[in-house]
Amino acid sequence: MSLLMDLKFNNIFKIKASFGMIAYLLIAIPPSEGLAQNTAAEPVWGYAITTPRIDPERLFSLPDSDHTFTISQIRNIYAPADWYPQDHPLMPNIVAFGREQEVWACSGCHYPNGKGRPENAGIAGLPETYFVQQLHDFRDGLRKSAQLRKHNTNTMGAISRMMTEDEIQAAAEYFGSMPWTQWIRVIEADTVPKTRISGGMYLRLEGEEAGTEPIGQRIVETPENTEHTELLRDPRSGFIAYVPVGSIAKGESLARNGESRTLQCTICHGENLEGLGFVPGLRGRSPSYVARQLYDFQMGTRQGAFSALMTPVVENLTTEDMLNLSAYVASLPPMEY
Repeated sequence: MSLLMDLKFNNIFKIKASFGMIAYLLIAIPPSEGLAQNTAAEPVWGYAITTPRIDPERLFSLPDSDHTFTISQIRNIYAPADWYPQDHPLMPNIVAFGREQEVWACSGCHYPNGKGRPENAGIAGLPETYFVQQLHDFRDGLRKSAQLRKHNTNTMGAISRMMTEDEIQAAAEYFGSMPWTQWIRVIEADTVPKTRISGGMYLRLEGEEAGTEPIGQRIVETPENTEHTELLRDPRSGFIAYVPVGSIAKGESLARNGESRTLQCTICHGENLEGLGFVPGLRGRSPSYVARQLYDFQMGTRQGAFSALMTPVVENLTTEDMLNLSAYVASLPPMEY
């Protein structure tokens, strides 16, 4: 039985939202005077709640980490758990703690190592100029999602409006100091594990619900270890991206030749797609993220100083083209320097 299913239940709980996810945490409250105690078991069926409720005192651990954290410490938006401090430089305050009641810690959603997850973005290794410009675009309402239910895009807008220029620069320098390294395995497949959607991610089903299904025309990016990613936010546990058979080769042809309906990606992103000047590298980045950005550019919801460069690239792309391009760039191993 998985760790997520092996969780203790208490009687009373409260809901706490953090990192764009809903965490159900129990709180121990003494019974009010005059109320009968232990007269009946909770009618669980009456609440229709299936999300595991986690013992707030339980300490979790990860392999090769000297630290233990409770679930509230792991998901604390103003001081999220840092499992492996040795894996990254000393974090500036805005990355490690944010600013109480105003700015969430960058390391919460994007991890201290900047790897991020499919529902947000991997931001390690981005050029500082590009990083700063994106926060300015979020701040100025120029970078939005074409999908109105993509709530964490709005969250980034709110956070960026509260950040000072010094904080933006500190975050840009910190994440830019770490190279982008392998984080996603890309596998071409006709079938994929059955999944559920939670927190903007595809999570593999377990037990009797587990199995496989046709991939169709989609990319399914899922954690290598569901429990480590969903519950513990393990910054060493990466992702698998299942992509349709043949999509990588089709994406490579589009990226390098244009095929009369787009421009070669190599013109701006470099011959090896490792980035060029202020233009970010694409190699090994999340295909879910890349596909969203291509669509946002095409729909005109992502604008800003550099966005005009993408207009002739995306205006004639089909949804399948975006899938193929995303699969191809994600399949490329990051450059070694």
